[in-house]
Amino acid sequence: MDAKFFLGIALAVVLVFCGAAVYTTFTKIPAASAVPAVPADHEILYQVSTIDALMQGVYAGVQPVGEMKKHGDFGIGTFDALEGEMIVIDGKVYQAKADGKVYAVKDTATTPFATVTYFERDFAATTNRSMNFSVFSTEMSSRLPTQNMIYAVRMQGTFPLMKVRAIPAQQEPYPTLTEAAKSQSVYTYTDATGTVVGFYTPAFFRGLNVAGYHLHFLSSDRQTGGHILDLTVPANTTVDYDITPAFAMPLPTSGAFTGVDLTKDLSKDLAKIEQ
Repeated sequence: MDAKFFLGIALAVVLVFCGAAVYTTFTKIPAASAVPAVPADHEILYQVSTIDALMQGVYAGVQPVGEMKKHGDFGIGTFDALEGEMIVIDGKVYQAKADGKVYAVKDTATTPFATVTYFERDFAATTNRSMNFSVFSTEMSSRLPTQNMIYAVRMQGTFPLMKVRAIPAQQEPYPTLTEAAKSQSVYTYTDATGTVVGFYTPAFFRGLNVAGYHLHFLSSDRQTGGHILDLTVPANTTVDYDITPAFAMPLPTSGAFTGVDLTKDLSKDLAKIEQ
């Protein structure tokens, strides 16, 4: 065997170890030998329809919750006719309605828009000071390994301020989301103990999902919750992240979705109603 053969083997070994080191640094988890392998379908963000379709009043439920749950145990979304906010925790689906109450959801309920995945923590970051939603979004985005990846995001704790909203069921012909949001119910809680659930999606997801942080809240007693408009995240709060490098989105093949104009840039309108 000549020198080139051994040089090739040595280079391959170096590449293997470098690759392992980069992956371990990126995910901040133990080496693969120390943790069980993650099923491939657990690394996918599964999404029903698009945020821009929802923005334009495509509110009819197109997928049963029972089917959605086959693709994830953690996530957020809404329900048929835009009735309330969806929070999925540990495989259980909850509906925060405009009456300020939270309800368990049957598998037969349907959703026009939702995002779910299987939450398996890859790394965590700790807040170094008290932050509102705006500061949290900016600072915690800058601390991500890359802003060009999807992350499932989870926080548990007591939040000094939690401001949430829920939109009541809409009637056909459905208004735009901007119009529907005018009828939203807003609730502000102090010292709210519970779980923040949501996602960070990259800027290039505009039109498909909410770029940046999109978060919902569910109280520990499962009595209150909704879409987060603002919050106070205390210093030393642990933020758990699940890197989600793949994306799947079934599109409705009938109904209002097939005729809606999705060529418009609705990002400014979306930003106004998200916070």
